[in-house]
Amino acid sequence: MRAEALIDLAALRGNIAALRDRVGSAGVMSVVKADAYGHGSVPCARAALAAGASWLGTATPEEALALRAAGIGPQDARVLCWLWTPGSPWRETVAADIDISVSGLWALPHVLDAVRAVGRPARVQLKADTGLGRNGAQPADWPELVAAARAAEAEGLISVTGVWSHFACADEPGHPSIAAQLRAYQEVLAVAEAAGLRPEVRHIANSPATLTLPESHFDLVRTGLAQYGLSPVPELGSPADFGLRPVMSLVARVAQVKRVPSGHGVSYGHTYVTPGETTLALVPLGYADGIPRHASGAGPVWLADKWRTVAGRVAMDQFVVDLGGDAAEVGDVAVLFGNGERGEPTAEDWARAAGTISYEIVTRIGARVPRRYLGGDD
Repeated sequence: MRAEALIDLAALRGNIAALRDRVGSAGVMSVVKADAYGHGSVPCARAALAAGASWLGTATPEEALALRAAGIGPQDARVLCWLWTPGSPWRETVAADIDISVSGLWALPHVLDAVRAVGRPARVQLKADTGLGRNGAQPADWPELVAAARAAEAEGLISVTGVWSHFACADEPGHPSIAAQLRAYQEVLAVAEAAGLRPEVRHIANSPATLTLPESHFDLVRTGLAQYGLSPVPELGSPADFGLRPVMSLVARVAQVKRVPSGHGVSYGHTYVTPGETTLALVPLGYADGIPRHASGAGPVWLADKWRTVAGRVAMDQFVVDLGGDAAEVGDVAVLFGNGERGEPTAEDWARAAGTISYEIVTRIGARVPRRYLGGDD
């Protein structure tokens, strides 16, 4: 084993249970887009469903279809996918009974063409742009989209199952856009209701809103980062503060240990030079595996019972740590991040070292790093 990502499915199930406890009667959508933020979409989806999640969320239809192909059927979970372009697999998605998010009037004819080709109605959710400025129909276009969807529903071509939106700044509690978006969301709901739509679920809450904004829970919350045991609002609390445990640990076996003299340059560009005679350990992970190069000289590693720091630049396949006067052996386990309970770094520590967010740290761990699942059957 060169390196592996250990995925604690028991922790994931515990996180889903903790999130369910927070949201009362609202359902939980387990967001498993981007291969479940790097954790593995199918095992994580199954674990989340076992813990009481009732919906699964993906960005692309291909991700949603992969869940169905893995045996997660309509009887197991509703699945919503929301990132569509012309040429997407509209027919296959309708046939698989997957909810299609429609964010603009352009998409509805594609859905209706697929309905006629497949010979069954489509499940559609309408997405409004309440202020994020990304996907979703603008307020000026919302009444026309709602009217067209209601007309298609009246013909029996579609069922409008949801009306939803997404926050821009829910990870900044007190930001004025939060209240503004909630007001805008109430307004789009009113327009939909006045047109005769009666959606099964109304949802706007992402992970930070799930944890900090109970008035945003409505019928359903979408838990992404939080279900993987990372805090979406690290300034307000750690995972433990919210009753969560990190699910992924990243480990590697030391590939080389050697003594070098004082003044020895380390890695490309010699941005690190040994201050004295020392021992260097080579960790066989690099930016091709998802280790951020921006963490060169700063990324934390637990090795030989101490917190170390990447010495010099992260290369494509490897990086170096300076052990000082400590000893290590080839094959020793280096922990890049874990749940922090044994003193090891966390994904949040790596995010700070790289000037990014923990979402990126776990999601970017590449396919070259095998996943090993603990605490479950998958």
